[in-house]
Amino acid sequence: MPSDVGAYNRQLIAQFRESGGAAMGNRPLLLLTTVGARSGAAHTAPMMYVPDADRLLVVASNAGAPRDPDWYVNLVANPRVRVEVGAESYAAAARVLPGEERAAAFSRIAAQYPFFHEHQAKTPRVIPVVALERLP
Repeated sequence: MPSDVGAYNRQLIAQFRESGGAAMGNRPLLLLTTVGARSGAAHTAPMMYVPDADRLLVVASNAGAPRDPDWYVNLVANPRVRVEVGAESYAAAARVLPGEERAAAFSRIAAQYPFFHEHQAKTPRVIPVVALERLP
C-alpha cells in the first residue's frame, strides 16, 4: 500500500472504475464525489457504505481523527453529490443524520463493523453518519 493516503485513494478509485465497481475485499465500497466547499472543484473519495432500505449510509469517521474528513465538510456545504456504487452512478442528496437517528444508525453500523467504535473512542467529536438518498 502506498504510504500516501492520496495516492492510495487514487489507486483504489482507479481499480474501482476499471472493475466496473466490482466488490473489492469484504467491505462494500462506493465512490462519493462532492463539490469543494471553498474551491468548487469536484473531489472523489472511496469509502465503505452500509445499505439502509432505499438509501446508503456512510460514516465520517476519519479514522478517529479530531476533525471531520474533507468530503464531509464539502457535502455539508453542498449536499448534492454523485455516488458510484457497483456499475451505477447517480446524483444523490446527502443528509447528515441528527440526534437519535444518527445514534441508532451508528450503533447498527458499528455492530457490523466494530472498528467504528474504536474510531469514536479516539475522538471527542461525535462522528457523523450521512444518508445518501438517490435523486430522481
